[in-house]
Amino acid sequence: MAKKKVKFMCTAFRDGFQSVYGARVKTDDFLPAVEAARDAGINWFEAGGGARFQALYFYSNEDAFDMMDRFRATAGPDADLQTLSRGVNVVGLESQSSDVIKAHADLFAKHGITTIRNFDALNDVNNLIYSGQCIADAGLKHQVVVSMMELPPGCSGAHDAAFYESTLRQILDAGIPYDSVCFKDASGTSTPSKVYETIKLARKMLPADTMIHFHTHETAGIGGLCYMSAIEAGADAIDLSMAPASGGTCQTDIVTMWHILRGTDYTIDVDIDKIITAEDVFRDCMKDYFLPPEATMVDPMIPFSPMPGGALTANTQMLRDNGLMDRYPEIIRAMSEVVRRGGFGTSVTPVSQFYFQQAFNNVMFGPWEKFADGYGKMLLGYFGKTPVAPDAELIKLASEKMGLEVTTKSPIELNDADPTKGLGPARKVLEEEGLPVNDENVFIVATCKDKGVAYLKGDAKVGIRYKKDVEAEQIANLGGGSAGTGSGTVNVSVNGQSYSVAVDGATATLNGKSFNIGAGDGTPAAAGSAAPAGGATEPIAAPMPGLIIRLAVQPGTAVQEGQTLLIMEAMKMEMEVKAHVAGTVASIEVAGGDQVKQGQPLVLLSI
Repeated sequence: MAKKKVKFMCTAFRDGFQSVYGARVKTDDFLPAVEAARDAGINWFEAGGGARFQALYFYSNEDAFDMMDRFRATAGPDADLQTLSRGVNVVGLESQSSDVIKAHADLFAKHGITTIRNFDALNDVNNLIYSGQCIADAGLKHQVVVSMMELPPGCSGAHDAAFYESTLRQILDAGIPYDSVCFKDASGTSTPSKVYETIKLARKMLPADTMIHFHTHETAGIGGLCYMSAIEAGADAIDLSMAPASGGTCQTDIVTMWHILRGTDYTIDVDIDKIITAEDVFRDCMKDYFLPPEATMVDPMIPFSPMPGGALTANTQMLRDNGLMDRYPEIIRAMSEVVRRGGFGTSVTPVSQFYFQQAFNNVMFGPWEKFADGYGKMLLGYFGKTPVAPDAELIKLASEKMGLEVTTKSPIELNDADPTKGLGPARKVLEEEGLPVNDENVFIVATCKDKGVAYLKGDAKVGIRYKKDVEAEQIANLGGGSAGTGSGTVNVSVNGQSYSVAVDGATATLNGKSFNIGAGDGTPAAAGSAAPAGGATEPIAAPMPGLIIRLAVQPGTAVQEGQTLLIMEAMKMEMEVKAHVAGTVASIEVAGGDQVKQGQPLVLLSI
């Protein structure tokens, strides 16, 4: 009896990058691996969308549309290139107006994409209707999604097979055009039995020729089991990745799945030797990139958060950027309560980011003292309807602290009425900045805001973590933030590899390179911080580590208590730094693009 061939999409160059490298990868570096995968017979690739849109502008100083064009040229004209869309959020963390949603589909079709997988993290089908229609109208294949996860232990009310069956029924009843259906578990926490039951129910509901696709991650250690359960229940396709962006926080490796299916009634149609060769090429492509140790591990505590693989390393990279990686275990523990009380939106972007941001705030500022913008708005209905009602106490707190009322209006209705959102305001920004006005640039500004403008102006900074940078950080930390006075040899472990470092006073030498490890704590010296004669100054300090986005005042500006002085970003959250007293701006100690530490003086006020 002939074995059933299971289709698979190679996720290495989108979800793999997002799940290992925080989506921060240069196009020149990975295209040879795409070519090798193509030569190995792979013809279906995830080629963009999700975090691989914004991250190129935020961290790589590259254009996502150019990346898609080059991906198409490399993969060939017949390859199915698929991207990921977040329903009405499309490729942003915030929901968009209808003109941006339409532009997303049109532009991705223009730049070589053939299929868009489209999900809503809340499983609010209303958020899939217009976005799905735009995808179909653009001539693209629409893969509509039911989002999955396992609830933290002790929780109930959603995310069981009956809930997923109901969501799929709502999709069908809404008449959303679709070419295939995907059950997407970004956290990798759904139990194999629940996956089996869900796919079985879907197979009965859908026409016999409908392709059912299942997606998961290995983060909790059960990805291969869940794929096998999905296949046995009737799934036609799964997502697989390639080393070094496979296993751990990523999808199951192609080679691993080939091995799992040996001796069964199923197979993936690959030449395994060619796949192994392609993975060797891919490893060589990524040899200079820092491979976070947490990206390669299975974490049995993930079901208690649940933190999705695609968001885990993106967040740990940002914690490293801000010198806060030591707080990661606390934040993950805090996520459980955030999920339990938040209405059970699926832990997938953007909701997974809302969960993490709120857990971050609860750890840094105290429980529920400060609401992350996305999390608070989700509680209040601004992203649609959550699977169950959020905790009533949190709704009340969020409304009071954020100054917002609960809404039952749809996100598109709210956004279309918002004069700051849409293509028009983005076009105006381009005109004011003297930048070229075209469809791509308008979309970049609409979805990436200030960072999109910075990229287009040539002011973007590269935020990729290479092995050499981590080595330098480790060596610099030997100085402990003060001038060195001793000498000798120390051993440093970086990414699992040991290095012998010679230290002589304030200088450390590794492999013939010398580093200054006695240059202080890296905090910039205050510029013009002396108090005016006869007066006193009051420093306004950074409430947490972060990036300075823009300044709202200039030296000499008279400010009132509570007035915004500057905008900074931390963990993808923008926050206003405000004056806690009235006064006059004596000096500004930072500039746009500066990375600052918690407690670092940002502005000095003369009071």
